[in-house]
Amino acid sequence: MNIIVTGGAGYIGSHVCKDLKKNKFNPIVVDDLSTGHKKFVKWGPLEIVDINSYKKIDKILKKYQPAAIIHLAGKINVVESFSNKKKYYLNNLIGSDKLLKCMIKNNIKKIIFSSSAAVYGNVKKNKIRENHKCKPISPYAKTKMLFEKNLQKQSKLNNINFISLRYFNAAGADRDAKIGEAHSPETHLIPLAIEAGLKNKELNIYGAEYNTKDGTCVRDYIHVSDLANAHVLALKKILRFNSCNQFINLGNQKGFSVLEIVKKIEEILKLKIRIKINKNRTGDTDKLISCNKLARKYLNWYPKRSGLKNILKTAIKWHKKN
Repeated sequence: MNIIVTGGAGYIGSHVCKDLKKNKFNPIVVDDLSTGHKKFVKWGPLEIVDINSYKKIDKILKKYQPAAIIHLAGKINVVESFSNKKKYYLNNLIGSDKLLKCMIKNNIKKIIFSSSAAVYGNVKKNKIRENHKCKPISPYAKTKMLFEKNLQKQSKLNNINFISLRYFNAAGADRDAKIGEAHSPETHLIPLAIEAGLKNKELNIYGAEYNTKDGTCVRDYIHVSDLANAHVLALKKILRFNSCNQFINLGNQKGFSVLEIVKKIEEILKLKIRIKINKNRTGDTDKLISCNKLARKYLNWYPKRSGLKNILKTAIKWHKKN
């Protein structure tokens, strides 16, 4: 069964494709390789195309006639989204809307969307539920929220059946160390801290004045393989039922501060990481911690690999190898 995976050459997308193949699906990667990696496409064909190329996307949908689409293509740098809003609206919103129109034209009704916990904004509650009001504070997060609203609209107008997965912080690497986190430029804490430790470089920490126990941001980290598994479970659910239309958190229900992560990496590597404290970064919230009860109930999904030590050890193993 063909499944289109937009952004399938990226960090999360490649792990999703690996799990799809394991579950007897045929993942078709659609990626412009602007941030993805050709070497990460190992489990199905690759179509190199920009998500905004409506005619080319139309040809691909006609060629493969997928049973569903897993949509991960998009820009993810929160800070950059403030300085280049047009780029984020063009890719994350307009491109996604074009994909949706193309789906409707080709009578493809099922989509799994890669959303983000960033849609919630600066939340005071310890654990965020899906019914919490969305108040995004970055252009990046706003594009995610607006496309979710379009999914709801098209579900009523054109019977689009969707599951929107709101990721918390994806981290780690597959246990075979074949695919891992390799953004360019890299902005995520764990790979940056590992690189700083392995190469004796200084690690920039952005902000120590947040409303948290040690002043640094607190985040909920989820192993990328657990995240990939959630996409397969969501796909199986949406293929079976015709009216899913759910927003689902994917997180571990535990929060760790930036300094706690750095300290744990130091313990594993048995070295000291040099850090530099900078001013708070625009668009960062104090803390984001999930409630994942709906994912457990609706998808029968449980994060099995998301203990912090396992996340960090698999990430370190991949970085050492690559």
